[in-house]
Amino acid sequence: MKQVTFWYDFASTYSYLAALRVEEVASRHDVEVIWQPFLLGPIFGAQGWTDSPFNIYEAKGKYMWRDMARLAEEQGLLFKRPETFPQNSLLAGRIACLGKGEGWGADFTRAVYTAQFGEGRGISAPEDLAPLLTGLGLDPADVLARATSPDGKLALRHGTDAAIAAGVFGAPSFTTEDGELFWGSDRLEQAVAWAATHGG
Repeated sequence: MKQVTFWYDFASTYSYLAALRVEEVASRHDVEVIWQPFLLGPIFGAQGWTDSPFNIYEAKGKYMWRDMARLAEEQGLLFKRPETFPQNSLLAGRIACLGKGEGWGADFTRAVYTAQFGEGRGISAPEDLAPLLTGLGLDPADVLARATSPDGKLALRHGTDAAIAAGVFGAPSFTTEDGELFWGSDRLEQAVAWAATHGG
């Protein structure tokens, strides 16, 4: 089966839109989705940014929030702006990396995005994420301990290094088996269609 890699950071607003529909789009083309968390911070830092560009550029941020509301309505998704943006996505990213290897990463990712941008809830602290893990039938204490172990921390670091190596500079991004890079939720269909017909 052909594959497309979905690169995302939980701090990314538009990744919410992609995460909630990537599996459905991919299934229509018989393409498998590889869910790959990473951190935007090191990538932005290399460009001299210490904050989200949506905060740095006020007009861009104002547009993004309105655009998100329109697009969420179009997709039939809940949307509520969280009080803090961007939220610290480190812990959620580490947990998602663990889940990727155990088969529940996609469900956890969708739950985190829905909590954050669908309901406006926090996602940075263990107490924010524990109920989401419980909802997936997982033991929060066990998952949190393993996700914050040295190996758990290293997995997200490796994901970020891999994103940089793949040329990823923003989220969501998609890469195909022949090395093509597509950036933005609005490139999801194009990326999946390319994955279905090229390489692999």
